[in-house]
Amino acid sequence: MQKFCKYLLVSPAVCGVMLFLNTATFAGEISSPSEINQPQVLANPDIKEKNQNIGQVTSVSQFSDVQPTDWAFQALQSLVERYGCIAGYPNSTYRGNRALTRYEFAAGLNACLDRVNELIATATGDLVNKQDLATLQKLQEDFSAELATLRGRVDAVEAKTAELEANQFSTTTKLQGQVVAVVSDVLSGNTVNGAEIADKNTTLGVRARIELVTSFTGQDTLFTRIQANNILSPNIGTPEGNLFFAGEDGTTNAAIDALYYKFPLGEKTQVIAIANAGAADDLTSTVNLFDGDGAFGALSTFGTRNPIYNQINGAGLGVTHEFSDKLALSLGYLSGTANNPTPNNGLFNGSYGALAQLTVKPSDRISIGLTYINSYNQPLLTGSNAATFQNIAAIQGLPEEEVAFSSNSYGVQASIGITDNIVLGGWAGYTNSQSLKGNGGDVDIWNYAVTLGFPDLGKKGNLAGIIAGVEPKVTSSNIAGLASDPDTSYHLEAFYQYKLSDNITITPGVIWLTSPDHNNDNDDVVIGALRTTFSF
Repeated sequence: MQKFCKYLLVSPAVCGVMLFLNTATFAGEISSPSEINQPQVLANPDIKEKNQNIGQVTSVSQFSDVQPTDWAFQALQSLVERYGCIAGYPNSTYRGNRALTRYEFAAGLNACLDRVNELIATATGDLVNKQDLATLQKLQEDFSAELATLRGRVDAVEAKTAELEANQFSTTTKLQGQVVAVVSDVLSGNTVNGAEIADKNTTLGVRARIELVTSFTGQDTLFTRIQANNILSPNIGTPEGNLFFAGEDGTTNAAIDALYYKFPLGEKTQVIAIANAGAADDLTSTVNLFDGDGAFGALSTFGTRNPIYNQINGAGLGVTHEFSDKLALSLGYLSGTANNPTPNNGLFNGSYGALAQLTVKPSDRISIGLTYINSYNQPLLTGSNAATFQNIAAIQGLPEEEVAFSSNSYGVQASIGITDNIVLGGWAGYTNSQSLKGNGGDVDIWNYAVTLGFPDLGKKGNLAGIIAGVEPKVTSSNIAGLASDPDTSYHLEAFYQYKLSDNITITPGVIWLTSPDHNNDNDDVVIGALRTTFSF
């Protein structure tokens, strides 16, 4: 009867001690069950066999992270050396400050009770005596209020956790932002197309973005971006070499830029509805390591992605279906005049671009994109004056708003990871554009590039890149007044993206254009730029 009374006394006392010693962080934030490792209090041999991550210790000195100055050192030493009631981790740590779940506490307490029962049953009076039991009883009484408080806090935390889990797919919005500051200048070259390059001043421009990323179901995305951009590309007399992050008018007015809603349609199909400022990279992969949307990667429009992708932008719809991890089909339609109700505009009667792309990934290191784009009144954004239809209105003798041409473009893009730190890529693009006004006629436009990337060069997160290619060039034309480009201009670009911190990246780079505008009579032009990207 006496032993039974001792057992009744010991059990709640041990519970009090164990909770007191191992729940120092209960009052703080408790990790979710998936983030918690194995319990730190374990003595039952059967439990130890089931959990090979835990090793039994016989002395508190075996714990590398337990010091004699720790407030619970003596209590821990007693449980380890007198009762053999504590186990540690294989790396000789105890992790006494880690949060403890109630399941872990129950497993450890059960192990200690088994050990105490064993000691009582074998009458090891020198290990467990009346003084020990009295001490445990006193501890239980002294800390009864604290134990009750902790128990209440744990119940409250469990209630809050249950509420969060039940509503984890409620509407959630994340705020993120980005500032791109660019210093640029024309470093070399004086004359292009018979005119002196006037824009040879060092300039500083900024593109600022605030983005709201919202999810209603946990699988969908409502994306809203507000942007102001006063960056201007140097005017060298040709669109070749223009900067991808440049704005249109150089003002600092802020407006809603990109706005889209993306959601799954089944397990393998994604749908995106775009209300404004959609682009090809919203619809599909451009298969280019250097496509960082101007904030990262290449500096130039040409180096960012195959120029044929620039013939699709505005508002519309896109669908991507993944047949497997190695094959996906993307379809998209965007209109540049979707919100304009005037004649020859609107969603279907104005400028538009329709895209179809098959993306193949034979392995983790190789990606290939096969692209077709049909467009109306959507010129290329970079290349020679002839290839971008800079003077097509004057050539046809029409007002700018009455210019009409239709284009069919075909592209192939590839990216091959030779190693983890060397990526070979490139593309080729062909565009056939037909004039729908005046005397008609059509032009053939070609462009191609080879890229070489060096991810993590010098530091994880860095990126060095080299781009060599030919910007869009008219190779044949039978449109009256629009001649083929006489020569070939080469685009050579190099940059080094250095990650100063998780939020700041600087990218110095240089763009060298030989025979700009595909004309050997023009001076070579070298453009220098220093981009700094701040993100949060």
